[in-house]
Amino acid sequence: MNLKTEEALSKVPEVTLVFWIIKILATTLGETGGDALSMSMNLGYLLSTGIFAAVFLAAVIVQIRARRFHPAIYWTTIIATTTVGTTLADFADRSLGIGYAGGATLLFGLLMASLALWYRTLGSVSIDTVGSPRSESFYWMTIMFSQTLGTALGDWTADSAGLGYEGGALVFGVLLALIAAAYYRTTISRTVLFWAAFILTRPLGAVVGDLLDKPVHAGGLDLSRFGASAVLLSAIVVFVAAFRQRPARLSH
Repeated sequence: MNLKTEEALSKVPEVTLVFWIIKILATTLGETGGDALSMSMNLGYLLSTGIFAAVFLAAVIVQIRARRFHPAIYWTTIIATTTVGTTLADFADRSLGIGYAGGATLLFGLLMASLALWYRTLGSVSIDTVGSPRSESFYWMTIMFSQTLGTALGDWTADSAGLGYEGGALVFGVLLALIAAAYYRTTISRTVLFWAAFILTRPLGAVVGDLLDKPVHAGGLDLSRFGASAVLLSAIVVFVAAFRQRPARLSH
């Protein structure tokens, strides 16, 4: 398979520092954007989840049908997963009353089941094998569960564990730093490290998003959810436009 064929089939970006910066911005946007719809506009968690789920499904269909990697389409789909993940986790944790710990446990089980089914079906969960509609479907299903889990995990850390938003951000920031160190200094599977980092960027974004828009008495900065979301979206657009992202190389 030559390079042009690989680029034509691979529709996920190469994992670089820019990738992780945009991912964290997108997960933070998911928190502020999800809260803007469900709380600021008073649509509630269920209706907001339905709206974001429709956007997510539409984005995934466009992404899978695309013939090559389009950064704008890819990151639109990522943002869609993180916004629906926010409202879905909030609905499960708060409206259904299963709590942050219960929600995180349930979602962790679904995430592990998704990865196990993907591996059992296709033999690998590495991003350098995501080059077919089938593997893309598993990829986006796994991401959807990871984004939803991240919201519940972030809320559990900040609220139930009593660390607050700053404490939660510090914990997840340190964990991500340890994963980065493991990437450069150990032989741990790069696929395992990728998914660990991918999962942990979501609760980091969740607690940072809550820090930005939650009331001061709750430990937040009480910034406008719409304003914060606009700034985060603008930053994502700038990074996508300013830094050329290449598609990931497909394994032979």
